[in-house]
Amino acid sequence: MFRGFSTVSIDNKGRVAIPSRFRERLRGLADGRLVQTLSPLDRALWLYPLPEWESIETKLAALSDFDRQSRRAKQMMRGYATDAELDTQGRILIPQVLREYASLNRQAVVLGQGNKFEIWDLRAWQEQRDAWLEQVGREAGEPSEMLKSLSL
Repeated sequence: MFRGFSTVSIDNKGRVAIPSRFRERLRGLADGRLVQTLSPLDRALWLYPLPEWESIETKLAALSDFDRQSRRAKQMMRGYATDAELDTQGRILIPQVLREYASLNRQAVVLGQGNKFEIWDLRAWQEQRDAWLEQVGREAGEPSEMLKSLSL
């Protein structure tokens, strides 16, 4: 499981260093092979170890093309899926089209999300995080049953 928050730099060629605490695990789990795609929910990228992506791709294939939301998710996620491989310095190259989608500039955030990572532009993440926190404060009603199930 991948968890945690890291701030990383993006170099002039569009390369980002995966936080060092994840590199060996990614090399062991997927021989350093990853798949990056856009998030259909946010202006961010999703980065999967190859075996995890293969599982996601199987689930996407099972979705109906006659359901508009399913079709859009398939178009976005598969259509923009790009292979990546950790180089000897633990970096991956993020293609220009994905950097543009996520508005990635010089500083980015890598968020561990269990089976994948999210990559956000630092400023976009800070703005979105703050907006979500404000929203939670305004909507401080009863939590959903799903969230209640997380309580110890």
